[in-house]
Amino acid sequence: MATPAPEGDDDPGTPSTVQLYIDETPRWRDGTPAVSAGMTSMQGRIFWLASAGKFFEGLIVFLIGVALPLITAYWSLSAVETGLLTAATLAGIMVGATALGGLSDRFGRKQMFLVEMVLFTVFLLGATVAPGFAVFLVCLFGMGVALGCDYPTAHAILSETQTTAGRGQKVLSAFAFQAVGAVAGTLVGVAILSTTSSLDSWRLMFGVVVVPAALVAVGRVFVVQSPHWLANVGRRAEAEVELTKLLDRTPRYPSVVTLSDGRDGGAGTATKDVRALFRASWRRSTILASVPWFLQDLSTYGIGIFTPTIIATTLGNVASSDSSSSAIIHKDLLGAKGAALIDVFLLVGILVAIVLVNRWGRMRLQILGFLGCATGLAIAASSTLAHGSVQTVLVFTGFILFQFMTNLGPNSMTYVVAGEVFPTALRGTGAGMAASIAKSGAVLTSFLFPILLVAWGTSAVLAILVGTSLLGAVITWLFRIETTGKSVEEIDSMYEPHPTMTTTTEPAQQ
Repeated sequence: MATPAPEGDDDPGTPSTVQLYIDETPRWRDGTPAVSAGMTSMQGRIFWLASAGKFFEGLIVFLIGVALPLITAYWSLSAVETGLLTAATLAGIMVGATALGGLSDRFGRKQMFLVEMVLFTVFLLGATVAPGFAVFLVCLFGMGVALGCDYPTAHAILSETQTTAGRGQKVLSAFAFQAVGAVAGTLVGVAILSTTSSLDSWRLMFGVVVVPAALVAVGRVFVVQSPHWLANVGRRAEAEVELTKLLDRTPRYPSVVTLSDGRDGGAGTATKDVRALFRASWRRSTILASVPWFLQDLSTYGIGIFTPTIIATTLGNVASSDSSSSAIIHKDLLGAKGAALIDVFLLVGILVAIVLVNRWGRMRLQILGFLGCATGLAIAASSTLAHGSVQTVLVFTGFILFQFMTNLGPNSMTYVVAGEVFPTALRGTGAGMAASIAKSGAVLTSFLFPILLVAWGTSAVLAILVGTSLLGAVITWLFRIETTGKSVEEIDSMYEPHPTMTTTTEPAQQ
Protein backbone atom coordinates (compact mmCIF):
# COMPACT_ATOMS: atom_id res chain seq x y z
CA MET A 1 0.00 0.00 0.00
CA ALA A 2 1.34 3.47 -0.87
CA THR A 3 2.20 5.80 1.98
CA PRO A 4 2.69 9.58 2.05
CA ALA A 5 6.19 10.80 1.36
CA PRO A 6 8.42 10.79 4.48
CA GLU A 7 8.49 14.02 6.40
CA GLY A 8 11.13 16.32 5.03
CA ASP A 9 10.90 15.18 1.41
CA ASP A 10 8.22 17.76 0.70
CA ASP A 11 7.34 20.84 2.71
CA PRO A 12 3.56 20.83 3.25
CA GLY A 13 3.68 24.56 3.89
CA THR A 14 5.19 25.43 0.50
CA PRO A 15 2.65 27.40 -1.56
CA SER A 16 1.28 25.51 -4.55
CA THR A 17 -1.61 25.71 -7.04
CA VAL A 18 -5.03 24.14 -6.70
CA GLN A 19 -4.42 21.59 -9.45
CA LEU A 20 -1.00 20.56 -8.15
CA TYR A 21 -2.60 19.75 -4.79
CA ILE A 22 -5.34 17.72 -6.50
CA ASP A 23 -2.84 15.93 -8.75
CA GLU A 24 -0.40 15.05 -5.96
CA THR A 25 0.04 11.32 -5.38
CA PRO A 26 1.51 9.36 -2.44
CA ARG A 27 4.83 7.54 -2.71
CA TRP A 28 6.12 4.09 -1.93
CA ARG A 29 8.75 3.78 0.77
CA ASP A 30 11.57 3.94 -1.78
CA GLY A 31 10.25 7.24 -3.12
CA THR A 32 8.55 5.86 -6.25
CA PRO A 33 5.29 7.79 -6.85
CA ALA A 34 2.06 5.80 -6.93
CA VAL A 35 -0.06 5.83 -10.08
CA SER A 36 -2.87 7.72 -8.35
CA ALA A 37 -4.19 8.63 -4.93
CA GLY A 38 -7.75 7.51 -5.68
CA MET A 39 -10.82 9.68 -5.22
CA THR A 40 -11.54 11.14 -1.79
CA SER A 41 -15.06 10.74 -0.39
CA MET A 42 -15.92 14.32 -1.43
CA GLN A 43 -14.63 13.80 -4.96
CA GLY A 44 -16.72 10.64 -5.13
CA ARG A 45 -19.80 12.46 -3.85
CA ILE A 46 -19.42 15.16 -6.50
CA PHE A 47 -18.96 12.52 -9.20
CA TRP A 48 -22.14 10.62 -8.29
CA LEU A 49 -24.26 13.76 -7.91
CA ALA A 50 -23.02 15.08 -11.26
CA SER A 51 -23.78 11.69 -12.80
CA ALA A 52 -27.34 11.89 -11.48
CA GLY A 53 -28.02 15.03 -13.51
CA LYS A 54 -27.00 13.31 -16.74
CA PHE A 55 -29.07 10.26 -15.74
CA PHE A 56 -32.21 12.39 -15.36
CA GLU A 57 -31.61 14.10 -18.70
CA GLY A 58 -31.35 10.80 -20.56
CA LEU A 59 -34.30 9.36 -18.68
CA ILE A 60 -36.67 12.30 -19.28
CA VAL A 61 -35.79 12.91 -22.94
CA PHE A 62 -36.11 9.24 -23.89
CA LEU A 63 -39.12 8.70 -21.64
CA ILE A 64 -40.92 11.39 -23.60
CA GLY A 65 -40.32 9.26 -26.70
CA VAL A 66 -42.04 6.31 -25.05
CA ALA A 67 -44.88 8.40 -23.59
CA LEU A 68 -45.42 10.42 -26.77
CA PRO A 69 -48.09 8.20 -28.42
CA LEU A 70 -50.06 8.06 -25.13
CA ILE A 71 -49.91 11.83 -24.55
CA THR A 72 -50.81 12.53 -28.17
CA ALA A 73 -53.92 10.33 -27.92
CA TYR A 74 -54.78 11.51 -24.37
CA TRP A 75 -55.06 15.17 -25.43
CA SER A 76 -55.79 14.51 -29.15
CA LEU A 77 -52.76 16.53 -30.23
CA SER A 78 -52.13 17.75 -33.75
CA ALA A 79 -48.81 17.19 -35.54
CA VAL A 80 -47.71 20.73 -34.62
CA GLU A 81 -48.63 20.23 -30.95
CA THR A 82 -46.72 16.94 -30.95
CA GLY A 83 -43.72 18.76 -32.34
CA LEU A 84 -43.98 21.39 -29.60
CA LEU A 85 -44.17 18.65 -26.97
CA THR A 86 -41.03 16.87 -28.17
CA ALA A 87 -39.15 20.17 -28.55
CA ALA A 88 -40.18 21.71 -25.20
CA THR A 89 -37.57 20.04 -22.98
CA LEU A 90 -34.81 20.55 -25.54
CA ALA A 91 -35.80 24.21 -25.96
CA GLY A 92 -35.55 24.57 -22.20
CA ILE A 93 -32.07 23.02 -22.25
CA MET A 94 -31.09 25.48 -24.97
CA VAL A 95 -32.23 28.45 -22.86
CA GLY A 96 -31.03 27.14 -19.51
CA ALA A 97 -27.50 26.28 -20.64
CA THR A 98 -26.75 29.95 -21.36
CA ALA A 99 -29.22 31.79 -19.11
CA LEU A 100 -28.38 29.79 -15.97
CA GLY A 101 -25.16 27.95 -16.82
CA GLY A 102 -23.21 31.18 -17.18
CA LEU A 103 -24.28 32.18 -13.66
CA SER A 104 -21.88 29.56 -12.27
CA ASP A 105 -19.04 31.83 -13.42
CA ARG A 106 -20.55 34.68 -11.41
CA PHE A 107 -22.02 33.06 -8.29
CA GLY A 108 -20.09 29.80 -8.08
CA ARG A 109 -20.41 26.20 -9.21
CA LYS A 110 -22.03 24.83 -6.06
CA GLN A 111 -24.87 27.37 -5.97
CA MET A 112 -26.08 26.62 -9.49
CA PHE A 113 -25.40 22.90 -9.04
CA LEU A 114 -28.05 22.96 -6.30
CA VAL A 115 -30.50 25.45 -7.82
CA GLU A 116 -30.81 23.54 -11.08
CA MET A 117 -31.81 20.29 -9.34
CA VAL A 118 -34.39 22.02 -7.17
CA LEU A 119 -35.95 23.56 -10.28
CA PHE A 120 -35.92 20.21 -12.06
CA THR A 121 -37.75 18.50 -9.19
CA VAL A 122 -40.43 21.21 -8.97
CA PHE A 123 -41.20 21.15 -12.69
CA LEU A 124 -41.10 17.34 -12.78
CA LEU A 125 -43.78 17.22 -10.11
CA GLY A 126 -45.79 19.79 -12.05
CA ALA A 127 -45.60 17.68 -15.24
CA THR A 128 -46.86 14.64 -13.33
CA VAL A 129 -50.06 16.38 -12.18
CA ALA A 130 -50.52 18.80 -15.11
CA PRO A 131 -54.25 19.41 -15.68
CA GLY A 132 -53.85 20.31 -19.34
CA PHE A 133 -51.51 20.31 -22.30
CA ALA A 134 -50.39 23.94 -21.86
CA VAL A 135 -49.30 23.39 -18.25
CA PHE A 136 -47.58 20.15 -19.19
CA LEU A 137 -45.70 21.96 -21.97
CA VAL A 138 -44.52 24.68 -19.56
CA CYS A 139 -43.30 22.05 -17.09
CA LEU A 140 -41.36 20.21 -19.80
CA PHE A 141 -39.73 23.49 -20.76
CA GLY A 142 -38.93 24.20 -17.09
CA MET A 143 -37.29 20.79 -16.67
CA GLY A 144 -35.24 21.55 -19.76
CA VAL A 145 -34.06 24.88 -18.33
CA ALA A 146 -32.80 23.08 -15.23
CA LEU A 147 -31.12 20.32 -17.24
CA GLY A 148 -29.56 22.96 -19.50
CA CYS A 149 -27.92 24.59 -16.51
CA ASP A 150 -26.53 21.19 -15.55
CA TYR A 151 -24.53 20.89 -18.79
CA PRO A 152 -21.86 23.49 -18.00
CA THR A 153 -22.22 23.52 -14.22
CA ALA A 154 -21.89 19.79 -13.55
CA HIS A 155 -19.01 19.54 -16.02
CA ALA A 156 -17.24 22.50 -14.37
CA ILE A 157 -17.57 21.34 -10.76
CA LEU A 158 -16.56 17.80 -11.71
CA SER A 159 -13.58 18.66 -13.93
CA GLU A 160 -12.35 21.28 -11.46
CA THR A 161 -12.27 18.81 -8.58
CA GLN A 162 -10.62 15.83 -10.31
CA THR A 163 -7.02 15.01 -11.21
CA THR A 164 -5.69 16.01 -14.62
CA ALA A 165 -5.01 12.39 -15.58
CA GLY A 166 -8.45 11.21 -14.51
CA ARG A 167 -10.53 14.23 -15.57
CA GLY A 168 -11.54 12.96 -19.01
CA GLN A 169 -12.52 9.52 -17.77
CA LYS A 170 -14.44 10.91 -14.79
CA VAL A 171 -16.36 13.40 -16.94
CA LEU A 172 -17.12 10.67 -19.49
CA SER A 173 -18.14 8.25 -16.75
CA ALA A 174 -20.60 10.81 -15.41
CA PHE A 175 -21.84 11.48 -18.93
CA ALA A 176 -22.34 7.74 -19.36
CA PHE A 177 -25.29 8.02 -17.01
CA GLN A 178 -27.14 9.85 -19.77
CA ALA A 179 -27.10 6.51 -21.60
CA VAL A 180 -28.07 4.69 -18.40
CA GLY A 181 -30.95 7.13 -18.06
CA ALA A 182 -31.99 6.57 -21.66
CA VAL A 183 -32.15 2.82 -21.09
CA ALA A 184 -33.93 3.35 -17.77
CA GLY A 185 -36.47 5.64 -19.43
CA THR A 186 -37.40 3.06 -22.04
CA LEU A 187 -37.48 0.27 -19.42
CA VAL A 188 -39.73 2.33 -17.13
CA GLY A 189 -42.01 2.86 -20.11
CA VAL A 190 -42.03 -0.85 -20.96
CA ALA A 191 -42.76 -1.83 -17.36
CA ILE A 192 -45.68 0.57 -17.04
CA LEU A 193 -47.10 -0.16 -20.50
CA SER A 194 -46.99 -3.88 -19.71
CA THR A 195 -49.21 -3.43 -16.65
CA THR A 196 -51.72 -0.78 -17.74
CA SER A 197 -54.50 -0.24 -20.24
CA SER A 198 -54.96 3.49 -19.56
CA LEU A 199 -53.78 6.33 -21.79
CA ASP A 200 -52.91 8.48 -18.76
CA SER A 201 -50.29 6.00 -17.55
CA TRP A 202 -47.72 8.54 -18.80
CA ARG A 203 -48.29 10.39 -15.50
CA LEU A 204 -46.89 7.42 -13.60
CA MET A 205 -43.86 7.35 -15.90
CA PHE A 206 -42.91 10.87 -14.80
CA GLY A 207 -44.12 10.45 -11.22
CA VAL A 208 -41.68 7.67 -10.32
CA VAL A 209 -38.75 10.05 -10.92
CA VAL A 210 -39.83 12.76 -8.43
CA VAL A 211 -38.46 11.22 -5.22
CA PRO A 212 -35.03 10.30 -6.66
CA ALA A 213 -34.68 13.84 -8.03
CA ALA A 214 -35.52 15.35 -4.63
CA LEU A 215 -32.91 13.15 -2.95
CA VAL A 216 -30.23 14.30 -5.40
CA ALA A 217 -31.14 17.94 -4.70
CA VAL A 218 -30.62 17.33 -0.97
CA GLY A 219 -27.29 15.63 -1.66
CA ARG A 220 -25.99 18.63 -3.60
CA VAL A 221 -26.33 20.81 -0.50
CA PHE A 222 -23.37 18.94 1.01
CA VAL A 223 -20.66 19.40 -1.66
CA VAL A 224 -17.76 21.85 -1.62
CA GLN A 225 -17.40 24.94 -3.75
CA SER A 226 -14.92 24.63 -6.63
CA PRO A 227 -11.49 25.66 -5.28
CA HIS A 228 -10.45 26.60 -8.83
CA TRP A 229 -13.36 29.03 -9.10
CA LEU A 230 -12.70 30.54 -5.67
CA ALA A 231 -9.02 31.02 -6.44
CA ASN A 232 -9.81 32.47 -9.84
CA VAL A 233 -12.06 35.18 -8.34
CA GLY A 234 -9.41 36.05 -5.74
CA ARG A 235 -10.96 34.32 -2.70
CA ARG A 236 -7.79 32.42 -1.86
CA ALA A 237 -8.50 31.82 1.85
CA GLU A 238 -11.88 30.24 1.03
CA ALA A 239 -10.27 28.20 -1.74
CA GLU A 240 -7.79 26.77 0.78
CA VAL A 241 -10.64 25.78 3.13
CA GLU A 242 -12.69 24.14 0.37
CA LEU A 243 -9.63 22.40 -1.07
CA THR A 244 -8.88 20.96 2.38
CA LYS A 245 -12.43 19.56 2.53
CA LEU A 246 -12.16 18.22 -1.02
CA LEU A 247 -8.94 16.34 -0.24
CA ASP A 248 -9.98 15.13 3.20
CA ARG A 249 -8.78 11.54 3.62
CA THR A 250 -7.51 9.17 6.29
CA PRO A 251 -4.75 9.70 7.20
CA ARG A 252 -5.10 13.42 6.51
CA TYR A 253 -2.94 14.60 3.63
CA PRO A 254 -2.09 17.30 2.85
CA SER A 255 -2.05 18.47 6.45
CA VAL A 256 -1.76 22.12 5.39
CA VAL A 257 -3.04 23.74 2.20
CA THR A 258 -1.28 26.93 1.16
CA LEU A 259 -2.09 28.34 -2.26
CA SER A 260 0.40 30.44 -4.18
CA ASP A 261 -0.21 33.96 -5.41
CA GLY A 262 -0.23 34.95 -9.06
CA ARG A 263 -1.73 33.59 -12.27
CA ASP A 264 -1.03 29.92 -11.58
CA GLY A 265 -2.73 30.23 -8.25
CA GLY A 266 -5.85 31.57 -9.88
CA ALA A 267 -5.62 35.21 -8.84
CA GLY A 268 -8.40 36.08 -11.22
CA THR A 269 -6.28 37.74 -13.91
CA ALA A 270 -8.12 36.06 -16.80
CA THR A 271 -10.86 38.10 -18.47
CA LYS A 272 -14.53 37.45 -17.70
CA ASP A 273 -15.75 39.28 -20.80
CA VAL A 274 -17.99 36.91 -22.76
CA ARG A 275 -16.99 38.70 -25.97
CA ALA A 276 -13.58 37.07 -25.59
CA LEU A 277 -15.19 33.84 -26.85
CA PHE A 278 -15.51 35.44 -30.29
CA ARG A 279 -12.06 37.03 -30.45
CA ALA A 280 -9.36 35.49 -32.60
CA SER A 281 -7.63 33.81 -29.65
CA TRP A 282 -10.70 31.77 -28.62
CA ARG A 283 -12.81 31.73 -31.78
CA ARG A 284 -11.39 28.33 -32.71
CA SER A 285 -12.45 26.96 -29.32
CA THR A 286 -15.92 28.41 -29.70
CA ILE A 287 -16.42 26.89 -33.16
CA LEU A 288 -15.08 23.48 -32.09
CA ALA A 289 -17.22 23.41 -28.95
CA SER A 290 -20.43 24.54 -30.70
CA VAL A 291 -20.74 23.51 -34.35
CA PRO A 292 -19.97 19.76 -34.16
CA TRP A 293 -22.21 19.52 -31.07
CA PHE A 294 -25.03 21.22 -33.02
CA LEU A 295 -24.63 18.78 -35.91
CA GLN A 296 -24.46 15.80 -33.56
CA ASP A 297 -27.64 16.81 -31.74
CA LEU A 298 -29.56 17.00 -35.02
CA SER A 299 -29.33 13.24 -35.31
CA THR A 300 -28.93 12.06 -31.70
CA TYR A 301 -32.10 13.64 -30.34
CA GLY A 302 -34.18 13.13 -33.46
CA ILE A 303 -33.27 9.45 -33.60
CA GLY A 304 -33.34 9.01 -29.82
CA ILE A 305 -36.80 10.48 -29.26
CA PHE A 306 -38.42 8.86 -32.26
CA THR A 307 -36.74 5.44 -32.25
CA PRO A 308 -39.85 3.79 -30.70
CA THR A 309 -42.08 5.45 -33.28
CA ILE A 310 -39.83 4.57 -36.23
CA ILE A 311 -39.51 0.93 -35.14
CA ALA A 312 -43.23 0.58 -34.49
CA THR A 313 -44.07 2.16 -37.85
CA THR A 314 -41.53 0.09 -39.80
CA LEU A 315 -42.04 -3.25 -38.09
CA GLY A 316 -45.41 -2.95 -36.41
CA ASN A 317 -48.22 -5.37 -37.10
CA VAL A 318 -51.06 -3.15 -35.88
CA ALA A 319 -53.05 -1.40 -38.55
CA SER A 320 -52.26 2.32 -38.65
CA SER A 321 -55.97 3.08 -38.88
CA ASP A 322 -56.65 1.38 -35.54
CA SER A 323 -56.88 4.25 -33.01
CA SER A 324 -58.25 2.30 -30.06
CA SER A 325 -56.49 2.63 -26.70
CA SER A 326 -55.40 -1.01 -26.73
CA ALA A 327 -53.94 -0.66 -30.24
CA ILE A 328 -52.07 2.53 -29.32
CA ILE A 329 -50.61 0.94 -26.19
CA HIS A 330 -49.68 -2.27 -28.04
CA LYS A 331 -47.90 -0.36 -30.80
CA ASP A 332 -46.16 1.89 -28.26
CA LEU A 333 -45.01 -1.16 -26.28
CA LEU A 334 -43.61 -2.77 -29.44
CA GLY A 335 -41.59 0.34 -30.24
CA ALA A 336 -40.44 0.79 -26.64
CA LYS A 337 -39.11 -2.77 -26.43
CA GLY A 338 -37.16 -2.34 -29.66
CA ALA A 339 -35.83 1.02 -28.48
CA ALA A 340 -34.75 -0.45 -25.14
CA LEU A 341 -32.65 -3.06 -26.95
CA ILE A 342 -31.06 -0.47 -29.23
CA ASP A 343 -30.46 2.09 -26.45
CA VAL A 344 -28.30 -0.41 -24.56
CA PHE A 345 -25.64 0.28 -27.19
CA LEU A 346 -25.51 3.92 -26.04
CA LEU A 347 -24.08 2.57 -22.81
CA VAL A 348 -21.72 0.19 -24.62
CA GLY A 349 -20.42 3.08 -26.73
CA ILE A 350 -19.68 5.33 -23.76
CA LEU A 351 -17.94 2.50 -21.89
CA VAL A 352 -15.58 1.99 -24.84
CA ALA A 353 -15.03 5.76 -25.00
CA ILE A 354 -14.00 5.82 -21.32
CA VAL A 355 -11.35 3.19 -22.05
CA LEU A 356 -10.01 4.92 -25.18
CA VAL A 357 -10.27 8.64 -24.37
CA ASN A 358 -6.76 8.98 -22.89
CA ARG A 359 -5.21 6.59 -25.43
CA TRP A 360 -6.69 7.94 -28.65
CA GLY A 361 -7.59 11.49 -27.61
CA ARG A 362 -10.82 13.49 -27.87
CA MET A 363 -10.50 14.54 -31.51
CA ARG A 364 -9.76 11.13 -32.97
CA LEU A 365 -12.75 9.58 -31.22
CA GLN A 366 -15.06 12.42 -32.26
CA ILE A 367 -14.14 12.15 -35.94
CA LEU A 368 -14.37 8.35 -35.93
CA GLY A 369 -17.73 8.55 -34.17
CA PHE A 370 -19.21 10.96 -36.72
CA LEU A 371 -18.17 8.67 -39.57
CA GLY A 372 -19.69 5.67 -37.77
CA CYS A 373 -22.95 7.55 -37.18
CA ALA A 374 -23.21 8.36 -40.88
CA THR A 375 -22.70 4.69 -41.74
CA GLY A 376 -25.33 3.51 -39.25
CA LEU A 377 -27.92 6.02 -40.47
CA ALA A 378 -27.25 5.03 -44.09
CA ILE A 379 -27.89 1.38 -43.24
CA ALA A 380 -31.13 2.28 -41.42
CA ALA A 381 -32.27 4.42 -44.36
CA SER A 382 -31.71 1.53 -46.76
CA SER A 383 -34.14 -0.63 -44.75
CA THR A 384 -37.08 1.09 -46.44
CA LEU A 385 -36.04 -0.63 -49.68
CA ALA A 386 -36.20 -4.11 -48.12
CA HIS A 387 -38.95 -6.32 -46.70
CA GLY A 388 -39.43 -8.97 -44.05
CA SER A 389 -36.49 -10.22 -42.03
CA VAL A 390 -33.97 -8.29 -44.15
CA GLN A 391 -35.74 -5.05 -43.31
CA THR A 392 -35.72 -5.93 -39.62
CA VAL A 393 -31.99 -6.69 -39.68
CA LEU A 394 -31.18 -3.43 -41.49
CA VAL A 395 -33.26 -1.30 -39.11
CA PHE A 396 -31.72 -2.76 -35.97
CA THR A 397 -28.19 -2.94 -37.39
CA GLY A 398 -28.30 0.69 -38.50
CA PHE A 399 -29.71 2.04 -35.25
CA ILE A 400 -27.43 -0.12 -33.08
CA LEU A 401 -24.34 1.07 -34.99
CA PHE A 402 -25.54 4.67 -34.75
CA GLN A 403 -26.17 4.51 -31.00
CA PHE A 404 -22.80 2.84 -30.36
CA MET A 405 -20.80 5.26 -32.50
CA THR A 406 -22.54 8.41 -31.30
CA ASN A 407 -21.59 7.70 -27.69
CA LEU A 408 -18.14 6.45 -28.63
CA GLY A 409 -17.57 9.74 -30.42
CA PRO A 410 -19.54 12.94 -30.92
CA ASN A 411 -22.24 12.67 -28.26
CA SER A 412 -19.69 12.17 -25.49
CA MET A 413 -16.66 14.01 -26.87
CA THR A 414 -18.51 17.24 -27.68
CA TYR A 415 -19.66 17.36 -24.05
CA VAL A 416 -16.14 16.78 -22.73
CA VAL A 417 -14.46 19.22 -25.11
CA ALA A 418 -16.93 22.06 -24.47
CA GLY A 419 -15.93 22.09 -20.81
CA GLU A 420 -12.20 21.88 -21.50
CA VAL A 421 -11.36 24.43 -24.21
CA PHE A 422 -12.36 27.54 -22.21
CA PRO A 423 -10.57 29.20 -19.24
CA THR A 424 -11.91 28.94 -15.68
CA ALA A 425 -13.27 32.49 -15.77
CA LEU A 426 -15.41 31.65 -18.81
CA ARG A 427 -15.87 27.90 -18.45
CA GLY A 428 -19.53 28.01 -17.45
CA THR A 429 -20.39 30.70 -19.99
CA GLY A 430 -18.46 29.11 -22.86
CA ALA A 431 -19.69 25.57 -22.22
CA GLY A 432 -23.22 26.87 -21.64
CA MET A 433 -23.23 28.79 -24.90
CA ALA A 434 -21.94 25.73 -26.76
CA ALA A 435 -24.68 23.60 -25.20
CA SER A 436 -27.32 26.18 -26.17
CA ILE A 437 -26.18 26.23 -29.79
CA ALA A 438 -26.14 22.43 -29.77
CA LYS A 439 -29.63 22.17 -28.34
CA SER A 440 -30.97 24.55 -30.97
CA GLY A 441 -30.21 21.67 -33.33
CA ALA A 442 -32.00 19.26 -31.02
CA VAL A 443 -35.03 21.55 -30.85
CA LEU A 444 -35.06 21.93 -34.62
CA THR A 445 -34.92 18.21 -35.33
CA SER A 446 -37.37 17.22 -32.58
CA PHE A 447 -39.95 19.74 -33.79
CA LEU A 448 -39.57 18.92 -37.47
CA PHE A 449 -39.13 15.15 -37.16
CA PRO A 450 -42.82 14.21 -36.71
CA ILE A 451 -43.74 16.55 -39.56
CA LEU A 452 -40.96 15.47 -41.94
CA LEU A 453 -41.47 11.77 -41.23
CA VAL A 454 -45.01 12.15 -42.55
CA ALA A 455 -44.15 14.52 -45.42
CA TRP A 456 -40.87 13.01 -46.66
CA GLY A 457 -40.69 9.54 -45.18
CA THR A 458 -38.13 7.84 -42.96
CA SER A 459 -35.54 7.22 -45.67
CA ALA A 460 -35.25 10.86 -46.77
CA VAL A 461 -34.95 12.18 -43.22
CA LEU A 462 -32.25 9.66 -42.33
CA ALA A 463 -30.36 10.51 -45.53
CA ILE A 464 -30.20 14.17 -44.48
CA LEU A 465 -28.79 13.14 -41.12
CA VAL A 466 -26.09 11.11 -42.88
CA GLY A 467 -24.95 14.37 -44.45
CA THR A 468 -24.91 16.30 -41.17
CA SER A 469 -22.82 13.55 -39.53
CA LEU A 470 -20.24 13.69 -42.32
CA LEU A 471 -20.12 17.49 -42.00
CA GLY A 472 -19.50 17.09 -38.25
CA ALA A 473 -16.41 14.98 -38.98
CA VAL A 474 -15.08 17.63 -41.38
CA ILE A 475 -15.61 20.55 -38.96
CA THR A 476 -13.96 18.61 -36.14
CA TRP A 477 -10.89 17.96 -38.31
CA LEU A 478 -10.59 21.58 -39.46
CA PHE A 479 -10.90 23.14 -35.98
CA ARG A 480 -9.44 20.32 -33.88
CA ILE A 481 -7.96 21.13 -30.45
CA GLU A 482 -6.59 18.28 -28.35
CA THR A 483 -7.02 18.79 -24.59
CA THR A 484 -6.06 15.29 -23.49
CA GLY A 485 -3.47 15.48 -20.72
CA LYS A 486 -3.74 19.27 -20.23
CA SER A 487 -4.57 20.47 -16.72
CA VAL A 488 -7.16 23.14 -15.94
CA GLU A 489 -4.35 25.55 -15.13
CA GLU A 490 -2.51 24.80 -18.40
CA ILE A 491 -5.67 25.65 -20.31
CA ASP A 492 -5.98 28.88 -18.31
CA SER A 493 -2.37 29.77 -19.10
CA MET A 494 -3.14 29.54 -22.82
CA TYR A 495 -5.32 32.60 -22.54
CA GLU A 496 -4.06 35.94 -23.86
CA PRO A 497 -1.26 36.83 -24.33
CA HIS A 498 -0.54 33.13 -25.07
CA PRO A 499 -3.69 32.13 -27.02
CA THR A 500 -2.36 29.32 -29.17
CA MET A 501 -3.26 25.73 -28.44
CA THR A 502 -2.01 22.45 -29.83
CA THR A 503 -4.03 21.51 -32.91
CA THR A 504 -2.68 18.03 -33.51
CA THR A 505 -5.00 15.09 -33.45
CA GLU A 506 -2.44 13.21 -31.37
CA PRO A 507 -3.24 13.10 -27.66
CA ALA A 508 -0.89 14.97 -25.37
CA GLN A 509 1.69 12.88 -23.52
CA GLN A 510 0.47 11.65 -20.17
